[in-house]
Amino acid sequence: MSETDANTTDVLVIGGGTGGYSTALRAAALGLRVVLAERDLIGGTCLHRGCIPSKAMLHAAELVDGIAEARERWGVKATVDSLDWPALVATRDTIVERNHQGVAGHLRTAGVRVVKGTARLTGPRTVRVEGAGEFTARRGIVLATGSRPRLLPGLAADGRRVVTSDDALFAAGLPASVLVLGGGAIGVEYASFHRSMGAEVTLVEAAGRLLPLEDEDVGRHLARGLKKRGITVRTGSTLTGTELLPDGVRATVRTPKGEELVIEAERLLVAVGRAPVTDGLDLAAAGPAADERGFVAPADWSRLETAVPGIHVVGDLLPPPSPGLAHASFAEGLLVAETLAGLPSRPVDYAAVPRVTYSSPQTASVGLTEAEARARGLDIKVNTMPLAATAKGMVHGQGGMVKVIAAADGAGGEATGAVLGVHLVGPQVSEMIAESQLIVGWDAEPADVAQHIHAHPTLSEAVGEAFLTLAGRGLHQH
Repeated sequence: MSETDANTTDVLVIGGGTGGYSTALRAAALGLRVVLAERDLIGGTCLHRGCIPSKAMLHAAELVDGIAEARERWGVKATVDSLDWPALVATRDTIVERNHQGVAGHLRTAGVRVVKGTARLTGPRTVRVEGAGEFTARRGIVLATGSRPRLLPGLAADGRRVVTSDDALFAAGLPASVLVLGGGAIGVEYASFHRSMGAEVTLVEAAGRLLPLEDEDVGRHLARGLKKRGITVRTGSTLTGTELLPDGVRATVRTPKGEELVIEAERLLVAVGRAPVTDGLDLAAAGPAADERGFVAPADWSRLETAVPGIHVVGDLLPPPSPGLAHASFAEGLLVAETLAGLPSRPVDYAAVPRVTYSSPQTASVGLTEAEARARGLDIKVNTMPLAATAKGMVHGQGGMVKVIAAADGAGGEATGAVLGVHLVGPQVSEMIAESQLIVGWDAEPADVAQHIHAHPTLSEAVGEAFLTLAGRGLHQH
């Protein structure tokens, strides 16, 4: 086989994160010849610097919290003598490496050719990979280059005193105090983790509430839960200045009332979002252009295809409504692979993509918020059910709630229309959102859900009761 033949493929994927490797695996399963170019490690941000290692650490935090709860609430005389940070890191890294080897093995078994090196576009069907030569893709090119943490102008990370979420994962140890800048999912999770590990934590968010893209009640209940744990939450507040100290940071924060607060902490963790990675990609050589934020928007969302035929985009490189979540990237990868194989594929329903924050308490949601539904002029019915109204909620003792939003299509304003959104706050609600995803995705009505029996005693009973009430059959009206 000549080098030209060896470097000709059906599909060439740039980036081996969740969006990239899911595209490659599905395309290979459909009989296409696939080359995947990755300059770092297969698995991308989610596997190596995001979802997996951070959730491993958050699980360790849950164990620490559980010991505290056992002692303070249940009379179990248990204590945490010390934290073996190297052992925690070793367990985390073992989990990451096992997943990494698993993904790499799947790609090998599927026949995907993985090429290590930085890839740049040289035309609408050609890509040059550093150290491996130029490749031609007969069917198409898939851009899956992911994202990196954003920093504020003039604020540089040094990996020790000012850190990003990437740095915080791989720090040499834990700080005694941390100022977290950003109240989105990443900031909230890191604030929760550090508090569980004994740090004094201040969480600063410029918007008027935490998780500003979620339902207002979600942010309110989450803030209540975090404050109960001793985290100082300052919403509507902005960072106005920083000074590096030998062993930390002195920051100035302006409150909604215009007050200037000085906060000192060993570590300033900047979690103000993520930026798409397009550097070195040379988009101009092939035609698609990035917008002012760095996103590459598809011209056809049903195929995730750019204005240049045959060049598709998945993952964090996509602008909203793609949510920049790993599980959305998987779905996008399947869609693009099937499109390139010439198969009909249903577009990604972004409204039905679940969103989870793995803090303590957790949040999970799918569909429209109440504000979004009202902004669309929809006639809706809303019901909120506190988790503490269930026996299992009392056992957990963390509060929380279920909030359901449904269309009010009945003559008397009953919720006889489709369920538009479900929002959860509380312990382990990440494991409860799958039911609600199906409800919203299948346009189910409250009466459809109300006929199904939820096990007792479980937290999910609160979900069932919320739908019973909207269907006019509730035993506990809220």
